[in-house]
Amino acid sequence: MAAEEPAQVSRIGVMGGTFDPIHLGHLIAAESVRDGFHLHRVLFVPAGTPPHKTERRVAPAEHRLAMVRLAVAGNPGFEVSTIETDRPGASYTVDTVRSLRREMPPQTKLYFITGADAVLEILTWKDPFEIFRHCDLVAVTRPGYDAAALDRMVGTLAGSGGAVHRLVIPEVSISSSEVRERVREGRSIRYLVPDAVGEYIWRTGLYQD
Repeated sequence: MAAEEPAQVSRIGVMGGTFDPIHLGHLIAAESVRDGFHLHRVLFVPAGTPPHKTERRVAPAEHRLAMVRLAVAGNPGFEVSTIETDRPGASYTVDTVRSLRREMPPQTKLYFITGADAVLEILTWKDPFEIFRHCDLVAVTRPGYDAAALDRMVGTLAGSGGAVHRLVIPEVSISSSEVRERVREGRSIRYLVPDAVGEYIWRTGLYQD
C-alpha cells in the first residue's frame, strides 16, 4: 500500500490593527511578509474595540471594516476577517489567534504580523506568552531601525518559547494619524491610501471634525 501523502501545511498571515484608516504602509508590510514567508494568504483583522486607543475617539468599526475591504479587494492573496468586529468587548490579540487556531486545520502555520515597536511593548499585551502557543510573530522593521532593543526583547521571548521573526520592509513613512490630520485640514491624501479608501473617506465625511 502506498504511503499517504502528507497534508499540505497552510501558511497564513494575520495582520491585526485599528486601521483608522488603513493606508499603503499597511499593504506594503502585508505584501512583504506574504512574499518573504511564502504565505498562502494574509488575513486583515480590523479591531472591533481596540483596548489601547482610549485617548481618542476611533472611527466606528463598520467604517474601518469597509475601508479595509476596499483596500484589499485587488489582491487575491489578501482577505478580511470580521472575527474581532463580530466579537463584543475589547479586541485582544490572544483571543483572536486562539479563535483562528480553533477554526483552522491543526497543521496550519500562523504568523501574526506587527511592527517592531509593537513587539517591544508585547509584555503589556493580554496573556502575551499564550499568543505564542498559537502563532509566530513577524516584526516588520524599516531600513536603519535600531535593532538593539528588538534583539533584547526577542531574546527574552525566545527564552520563554516565543518565536519572533524579523523582516526589513521598504521605507514608507505613512501613519494613520497623518492621514486623519490631512483630512481634517482639507489636504490631499492621494498616494497615502488606496484611491477607493480616499474616496470613501471624503464621501462619508470621516475625520472631518
